[in-house]
Amino acid sequence: MVSKVAIVRIEDNAQTSFQRSIKLIGGIGDLNTSSRPVVIKPGVFEHRKKNHTTVEVMKAIVSGFNLAPRILVAESDNYKGTGLERLQIWKQIYNERVQPFSLSEDKKTRQLTINNEKINFSEAIFKPNVFVSTHVLRRFEQGTILKNLLGLVPDRKKVRFHKVLPNALLDMYEAIGGIDLAVIDGTFAYLEGVTKDNGKRIDILIVGRDSVAVEAVGAEIVGMRTDKIPVLLEAARRGLGEADLNNIELLGESVEELKEKVESIRKTAKRKTVSKKKVK
Repeated sequence: MVSKVAIVRIEDNAQTSFQRSIKLIGGIGDLNTSSRPVVIKPGVFEHRKKNHTTVEVMKAIVSGFNLAPRILVAESDNYKGTGLERLQIWKQIYNERVQPFSLSEDKKTRQLTINNEKINFSEAIFKPNVFVSTHVLRRFEQGTILKNLLGLVPDRKKVRFHKVLPNALLDMYEAIGGIDLAVIDGTFAYLEGVTKDNGKRIDILIVGRDSVAVEAVGAEIVGMRTDKIPVLLEAARRGLGEADLNNIELLGESVEELKEKVESIRKTAKRKTVSKKKVK
């Protein structure tokens, strides 16, 4: 089956754009049902920064699962704070059906072995629950959608996996049965690292059922070589998804045009940075 990835501009509102992206990839009727709870895992390292999925896009993802009996927006603790603290970013969308959920506090767990270490993971992330990964569009060699899986580790000392990151991430990917839907929020693109608040307005969504393909498309748009990203190489080697853009059906906006736009923004930002340094 050919991997489909939709690239859609965020125009009138994120909800309309998200619904269009879902339609382009063939729908999510098997995921949006009254019998399957949904777990949405956002990437949020530091809640005081803006480099995470926007409230508007998170609201759009939630609206796409209107039949789900329960939706958990899930995060674990890290050294910047607890998962529940960081999940307050999206507090305006929470209600009886949509709830913030701490992967670090869940008492119902399942033990997995990751890099020869036994770890108790929250039961919430396993099938039959639907698992959605969402993160921002960023230029980062360790990945975005797949890197987000590191946040499944319930304790704060996640740094121990950095030297074996591709294997650790994909061991978790396989153990939970994969990512059912991947959503890269390109409202802003983070082009010069992950710690600075340097997002540039792009206003696109990248959506697909094959999270490896979504990761590859996002990396291509921000000017990265997909054949140099370790987690993509390992995912392709394991047969977990399609990392070659030649084998991905791209729907919606032109990748080449977006690449040119992003590169132009990068060059402009660099010139401004150099000018400021000269002034100083």
